[in-house]
Amino acid sequence: MEQDHLLIEAEGPILTLTLNRPERLNSFSEEMIASLTEALREAQNSGEIKVIILKGAGRSFSAGGDVKTMGQATPQDVYEHVGKLNRCILTMKETEIPIIAAVHGFAAGAGFNLAMACDLIVAAENSKFALSFSQVGLISDGGGSYFLPKLIGPHLAKQFFFSAEPIPAERLYQLGVINYLSPLERIEEEVGQLAAKLANGPVGAYGKMKKLIDTSYQSTLEEMLEQERLNQTLMITTEDHQEGISAFKEKRQPVFTGK
Repeated sequence: MEQDHLLIEAEGPILTLTLNRPERLNSFSEEMIASLTEALREAQNSGEIKVIILKGAGRSFSAGGDVKTMGQATPQDVYEHVGKLNRCILTMKETEIPIIAAVHGFAAGAGFNLAMACDLIVAAENSKFALSFSQVGLISDGGGSYFLPKLIGPHLAKQFFFSAEPIPAERLYQLGVINYLSPLERIEEEVGQLAAKLANGPVGAYGKMKKLIDTSYQSTLEEMLEQERLNQTLMITTEDHQEGISAFKEKRQPVFTGK
């Protein structure tokens, strides 16, 4: 029987999703994208998951689209496939749970874009990224033409898309695309520590922060100010806010519950 293309493991409030086609450098399959979308929806609805880690099995995070199957698909096939990928990306952004991409080896094409759709990226120091679409005469899919220009500006984004050259993790770290660099042998440990820290934080507030920051891309200052006003009015009624105030007054670490 064919292996599961996505491995799902929950440990307390932390959900780890592992892209699992190592023999294809975790290039996307229909099953993988569908399973990832469903796992994200279930995590959001569970009320128990507070942090999600997304990583790849084997030698790399993800090579993106499966080049071996390119050229065999009809325009209709591509339209439907990219539509499923779009739903996955949108689900990642709609999920009010912090998602950490743990990247090692290569993150190429839509694999790079999948990492950018996460909320934080932790990358191995020797990892490389590439927007390899132009090498096969394609444009970006998976949201890259939306995410990258907003992170680094249009001119540098065009350079990376046009050239398709591998980009060292160190450069993307300096540009602010990657949040944390880690030695390869320590990346799982450091991602785990980051996930645990977030899981013990005010996850309700994190979810609202995530939505506000992502919304800011297409909002005016006036719209953002009003959204902050409305959301802050809700946040002061939460147990986490009351706990934060009590802990501050008592000079101790807060114990947040996400409520």
